[in-house]
Amino acid sequence: MVKATALGLTLLGTIFLSGCSDDPPSAADTPAPSAPSGTTSAPIPTASTPTLTPLPRPTKPWPTPKVTGTPESDAPLAQRIRFAISKEAQIAAGKTAKTTVTCPGIDDAEKPGMHDLTCTVTYAGKSYSGKLTVDAKQYSATYKFTSESVAIVKAKVVDAVQRTATGAAKVTCTMDDVTVVKHTSGGIACDVTTVDNAVQPYKAQVSGDGRVLVAKP
Repeated sequence: MVKATALGLTLLGTIFLSGCSDDPPSAADTPAPSAPSGTTSAPIPTASTPTLTPLPRPTKPWPTPKVTGTPESDAPLAQRIRFAISKEAQIAAGKTAKTTVTCPGIDDAEKPGMHDLTCTVTYAGKSYSGKLTVDAKQYSATYKFTSESVAIVKAKVVDAVQRTATGAAKVTCTMDDVTVVKHTSGGIACDVTTVDNAVQPYKAQVSGDGRVLVAKP
């Protein structure tokens, strides 16, 4: 039993040693290292956020439109009132445009007494209604026109947003080139894309006389 064990150990040793050599391996026998499959030594590019060009910030107030065609002082009262309403509508909108004012019954407003009328203002093809009250006396008359709506041009709203937002590169407002809005509504939604390519929401509230107040919602 002792001899069998020694023989077994000898055989085992012989098998192990048969794969070894005292000579150093040659370069031809040494396999070249290979890169792992699917890898590359080139650096991986990283995405960068582009910087946008800022819009020039307005330095002057939005220009007041110059409305022409003022009727003479002795023109019929109805004509003078219609023109006054038309002029205020264009100033509020921010730009001169074809404007008509229709008030059924206004031709009788020169008769002494109180006259309550409903008028339709059409500015650049967009219409809204309002209430006209005329207090006519023998030699004078006063009037008051009120409306919950007002027409405004898109450029005026964008200008107001651009004045408020810092670092604006683009201003987008959800409105037509000319829009009728109620000054009691929630305002016009606008998005400002900054120079850092971030999008910020704003609201543009339009008053009855066309002033635009811009704030973040």
